[in-house]
Amino acid sequence: MSLNLAAAAATPHAVKGLLPLSLCLLPFLALPTRLPAADPAARKAEAEQFFRQSVTPFITTYCLPCHQNRRPTRGGVNFSPALKTPGHAAFTQHWKRADARVKAHDMPPKSSPQPSEADRVMFGEWLSKLKYLSDKDPGPFVIRRLTKTEYANTLRDLCGVDPSLADGLPDEVSGQGYLNSLSSLQLEQYLTIAGQVVRRLAALPTAQRQTIEQRLFGPNRPTPRDAARTLARQAYRRPPKEAELDTLLATYDLGRRNQLSHQQSLHLMLKAVLVSPQFLFITPAAEPESGAGIVPLDDHQLASRLSYLLWATMPDAELMALADRGQLHDPAILQAQTQRLLDHPRSRALFDGFGAQWLSVGGLQRQVFDPALFPQMTPALRQAMYDEVRLFFESIVRDNQPVIRFVDSDYTFLNGPVASLYGLEKSVQGPAMRKVRLTDRNRGGVLGMPGILAATSFPNRTSPVKRGVWVLEQVLGQQVPAAPPDVPALDKQDQTAVANLTLRQRTELHRTNPVCANCHQILDPIGFGLEKFDAIGRWRDRDTNCQPIDSTGELPGAKQFSGPADLKAIIASRNVDVARNIVEKLLAYALGRKLEGYDEIVVESLVSELAPQGYRMRDLINGVITSYPFTHRRIEEPRRPHEQN
Repeated sequence: MSLNLAAAAATPHAVKGLLPLSLCLLPFLALPTRLPAADPAARKAEAEQFFRQSVTPFITTYCLPCHQNRRPTRGGVNFSPALKTPGHAAFTQHWKRADARVKAHDMPPKSSPQPSEADRVMFGEWLSKLKYLSDKDPGPFVIRRLTKTEYANTLRDLCGVDPSLADGLPDEVSGQGYLNSLSSLQLEQYLTIAGQVVRRLAALPTAQRQTIEQRLFGPNRPTPRDAARTLARQAYRRPPKEAELDTLLATYDLGRRNQLSHQQSLHLMLKAVLVSPQFLFITPAAEPESGAGIVPLDDHQLASRLSYLLWATMPDAELMALADRGQLHDPAILQAQTQRLLDHPRSRALFDGFGAQWLSVGGLQRQVFDPALFPQMTPALRQAMYDEVRLFFESIVRDNQPVIRFVDSDYTFLNGPVASLYGLEKSVQGPAMRKVRLTDRNRGGVLGMPGILAATSFPNRTSPVKRGVWVLEQVLGQQVPAAPPDVPALDKQDQTAVANLTLRQRTELHRTNPVCANCHQILDPIGFGLEKFDAIGRWRDRDTNCQPIDSTGELPGAKQFSGPADLKAIIASRNVDVARNIVEKLLAYALGRKLEGYDEIVVESLVSELAPQGYRMRDLINGVITSYPFTHRRIEEPRRPHEQN
């Protein structure tokens, strides 16, 4: 990015009033900075020098007066320690939030001295250099609990029971990471489910029960210890430790002492396994004998990480056999297994876990819509909306298409209910989903899909702001500052005064508030460009007030658009940004944590490697799975006794 272009990108105000909209949008649509290949040590030295000479004076002048080591610290933000160790992972989000606020002119406050536009641009450049202060490190290692879906699927594959047994468990909160705690209430729920599994197993017809028991415990009436070893190896997804076998044998012996039969005691041992941390959490096979450091994941841990990412269940026999032989770290074998798992119908789990969360359609079945305004929102239509997005996602993965097809394509998947939203009810009928070629340029890609348009709407109307934020964050990977807490929602406006205004005009009233103007200059044009889709994704030319809808706007470089088709084409030109965003989100999901430090170097490397082939989706997934943080872990130095508290 040239300095002049960058300066324009960071300039939302002229001396008198606001600059043209195109300049305000440059920060998120400007060309990405592409750094030439360089020695890591040289990159690190350059970043350190840049921080000392440019960033430190900026923070000292404009941030420390309010955000330093003294009480009260404004907003809970303290830059004093970040100045000493700017590359520390604890401050990564600090810098990202600060960059977003400085870019949006939210900080420094209007009552404080203001940096020049060149200084604002400089501060934005710091974020691209920050990662080079990080040493090569796979990041914090997460021993995580199985999600509700993973737990249900694992019960199915281990014990042959219906996964609906787990329906009573609470749903997880969406996010990049996973909860790794276990409350007493959850443990009680797991214990109840384990009891149901054992009772269902005991109630099966003899032949069916014996088949499952032989798979769980081994054939030919094994000894209790051999039975425990066979069961634990499957349930723990790794070879069990001898101490773990001793615990299971103690459970078996307890059953025998209480007059339970051999079979009943084995079932008691199974119940103990199903509520054990080794089953509920994905745990390593063994810790290194001594010292801290970075090591490759053991092969069984890698097998589980791969299987739960792509299938949301335990590794199958082929993966476990490769792990037993220590072959999964062979890049060719790992890539072949990735392709095998992606080719299986169970790879639907990648969408249900990652794709639905990324594209924000996971809550469609629970989302509230005004039944008087949208009586069409039946369970069947909601499911069809979800399935359209799912089948589209799966087709891009299956055919290894360029990721930009998520934004711009000429097909989708429809059945009768969802086809009616496209105006295609005459040509597509019935409940079966099928691939449909699209001729309407306003459709094709996620921006025109009813499920996503509905997920970014309110119960009774569209939301240009929600849609604008969704495009920025979920498609282009930009961080949007949170709205100030004291800004009234549109529904709180004087309804008499706005009765005859379009939603666009009502939304634009926010720009009269200086606190809101900066962000709305960025968000609104995108949302307005999609405004001809109503709250459930139907095309319309007039709003609920029967006023004509204005979906025109202008983006950087005098790129004008008159509706969704033009807007989609402009966003589709940002294929590097779209690819980088998907790499970041998938890697974070695969690792079960937020990205930080060296992860950002991994992302940059992956994006560069994907470029020659056009950023294809299977290649992207394969790159994440074979990446350094996915295949390695950091071993922490054990804390001394006096450090435990």
